[in-house]
Amino acid sequence: MNFKQEFMAGNFKQLICPISEERVNERVTRINAVVGILLLGAAFVTGSFVFPAFLTLDFYIRAFTKAKFSPISFLSQQMTNVLQLDKKEIDKAPKIFAARLGFLMSAVVTLLMLMGLNTAAIVVGGVLVFFASLEFALAVCMGCILYTYLVLPFYD
Repeated sequence: MNFKQEFMAGNFKQLICPISEERVNERVTRINAVVGILLLGAAFVTGSFVFPAFLTLDFYIRAFTKAKFSPISFLSQQMTNVLQLDKKEIDKAPKIFAARLGFLMSAVVTLLMLMGLNTAAIVVGGVLVFFASLEFALAVCMGCILYTYLVLPFYD
């Protein structure tokens, strides 16, 4: 049974994530998620597009550059050091894919806010907050889930 047949049959047991040899600290990625949630919350409380615009820039750095740290990742790394959290290495590729999704979603939120479409911005931002909450609270990577069901079928 190929991937499309399994998907249509409802066999969701096997997630397939992008894979790389590079590793990142899962503790840092989970703190990144909290900071993203706080920035989006600040955007919706204040009505300012500056917060999602900063988040968009940060996601861009994480998703599309070779920079070791984005501003949020640097802050998260410092927080893991201060809190003395154990390092837990995980594959970087799913996090890059998730950062690309985050970039797209936060850019849409920024544009919607600039256009005065605050309700639509809240809906898109709410989905991003939901994804980030799953990452933070449960270490569930929506990037892997979306990759498995929305990207991979086109390569099968």
